[in-house]
Amino acid sequence: ITSEVVDRVYKEYMGDAESPAQVRDGLLDAMGDMYFVISAVEVARYHRDAGNPVYFYEFQHRPSSLEGVAPEFVKADHGAEIAFVFGKPFLAGDV
Repeated sequence: ITSEVVDRVYKEYMGDAESPAQVRDGLLDAMGDMYFVISAVEVARYHRDAGNPVYFYEFQHRPSSLEGVAPEFVKADHGAEIAFVFGKPFLAGDV
């Protein structure tokens, strides 16, 4: 990796971060992209190239069930959309 690439990645995720919260948010975005988004886009491209329709979405709605459980900076965790897609009765303890 060249220093130019490192500089561009740093600028994309850190930008002009002036507070610890901005640094945290930048690192969380970078890690989310690295561990989820890049591989999901790669798989979507394989499906597309095989001639299949592909639908891609990003869920960002913070569920009210996170109040008091997760820090305020957490928007929607992995799998948070399940309650919205299938309905709350499918969550443990709500049946």
